Amino acid sequence: MKRLFLLSIILPYFASCQQLTEATSSGKSFDENAQHHPAINHFATIGDIPVPVGYERAEVSGNSFGKFLRTLPLKKNTTVYLYNGQPKINQDAQFAIINISTGKKDLQQCADAIMRLRAEYLYANAKYEQIRFIDNANVVYAFEQAGNRTEFDIYLEKVFSHCGTLSLEKQLHKRSSMNNVNIGDVLIKGGSPGHAMLVVDMAFNKDGKKIILLSQSYMPAQDIHVVKNQMKPTISPWYVVDNESDIITPEWTFRPSQLRYW
Repeated sequence: MKRLFLLSIILPYFASCQQLTEATSSGKSFDENAQHHPAINHFATIGDIPVPVGYERAEVSGNSFGKFLRTLPLKKNTTVYLYNGQPKINQDAQFAIINISTGKKDLQQCADAIMRLRAEYLYANAKYEQIRFIDNANVVYAFEQAGNRTEFDIYLEKVFSHCGTLSLEKQLHKRSSMNNVNIGDVLIKGGSPGHAMLVVDMAFNKDGKKIILLSQSYMPAQDIHVVKNQMKPTISPWYVVDNESDIITPEWTFRPSQLRYW
């Protein structure tokens, strides 16, 4: 996978979220104490994070968004850093850090991180005509023709400057049920405050019960990270899908009705 990076360009930004508080497919065994914050991450990719006993990962096709997310590399370091190089105050939310740049400006926040990963997938698969985001004024920001990496990074920062949770929520489609969740879906509450998180992996058991992994950036802009499940630490970082219950993450709570898809 090509190294992902983001150029640092001075642009204005609009806050898209507000900080309210500072047996597996890889063959690895599931550690019930994995929710405790380790000094070093031992998993190379999201797909290497073990699933609880009795679950197996959902199948994904070779060029799908789900496959792209599952193969995202993880950092060995488990500290979340802000765009300015300072460690985030709250170091209790993350399970692992995705190895993708944050940039040097306070731009790549919650919704921006999701748009970044979606755009990176489309760019890597030469699906340039699908790289488009819409702001609150219904202005479309499209990257329809193949361009070099520098042009793509400039485009991304333009998107980050004009789009956020409110516009992304409008652009996405509503799932009829949380039970229909899939890899690449988005939990999102538009507005200020607002927040958005991405479903980066999914597994299920013999009864069809689903569990998911969630990733986020936040405000200020920071490393994109897979979050722990502090409410159910014995299966952390996985979350059980339940259409009747809120999804309580370390720094935000979503309702099942806030699930969206591309």
